[in-house]
Amino acid sequence: MITSYQVLNFLKNKEGLTLAKVEREAGIPKGTLSKSLKGERELNQEHLSKLFPVLIGYGWKEFYPSKAKVIAVINHKGGVGKTTTTLNLGRALVLSGFKVLVIDMDSQGNLSQALGVDNPDKQVMHAIIDDEPLPVYAISQNFDLSPSDLTLAGRETEMIRMVLSELQLQRAIAPKLSEYDYVLIDCPPALNIFTTSALIAANSCLITLQPEIAALKGVKGLFDHIFQVQRRLNSGLHIEGVLLTLVDARLNVHRDIIGQVRSQLSAFKIFNTQIRVNVALKESQISQIDIFSYDANSNGAKDYMNLAKEIIG
Repeated sequence: MITSYQVLNFLKNKEGLTLAKVEREAGIPKGTLSKSLKGERELNQEHLSKLFPVLIGYGWKEFYPSKAKVIAVINHKGGVGKTTTTLNLGRALVLSGFKVLVIDMDSQGNLSQALGVDNPDKQVMHAIIDDEPLPVYAISQNFDLSPSDLTLAGRETEMIRMVLSELQLQRAIAPKLSEYDYVLIDCPPALNIFTTSALIAANSCLITLQPEIAALKGVKGLFDHIFQVQRRLNSGLHIEGVLLTLVDARLNVHRDIIGQVRSQLSAFKIFNTQIRVNVALKESQISQIDIFSYDANSNGAKDYMNLAKEIIG
């Protein structure tokens, strides 16, 4: 999302900004920026990752106003890490210096509950069915939620009968895009109208996939649905990547299936990061908090931070 050209252009045009001070605050070697401005060296991804949070404090977002990247986190099967990924990827992006909105499009409301929002007075359905503004709850600094609960499922038939109902989420999100860097949508475990709405509203989709034979066999129907939306309703939609979750590298069957995934889905990005089976991750779910708040040193926290780095690029 942040490039070397953007950084150097920002530094050239930002009066009174001392390169040595920026280097010191970002923790990068002295002289890195001056050499880059002279064309003597390139800024690598590690430099950019360290510089971004620092430059935000010097007016980066005012200098480079932008719209949020909208990612739908999707799988038509439950229990494969969709909500866990939406929650923890969102938090990892916040910790990386970005402002994030997570949207709960699953009527089970697990994402909302994990963020401490139960039985919300205003929720996503009021925006997509009743034409009200999208409700946003501040969870913490730079981390917001648009919640749902079981009430959403009760109004699915009503939404289906509406004219162009699949476009309603896109309409509701539009006024918010300039306020965030990332919008993550937690889709329901079904290829229903709510999932289709999320794919229409998104720039890309992230597919969570458990290394099991049944999950691999069922993924064709999921890809078919994504491609239909892409052809008919959202030509700008692309696949962000496939994320392997609940991975236990000690199991031969997991290693074999991961090999099959890389072979059968070779046309698509398979994230290098894999979300490992992790006790702390399970305990954080039970405690209804993100993995970074529960145990920042756990494998789960490390995995989701690595995923965030891949998403940022």
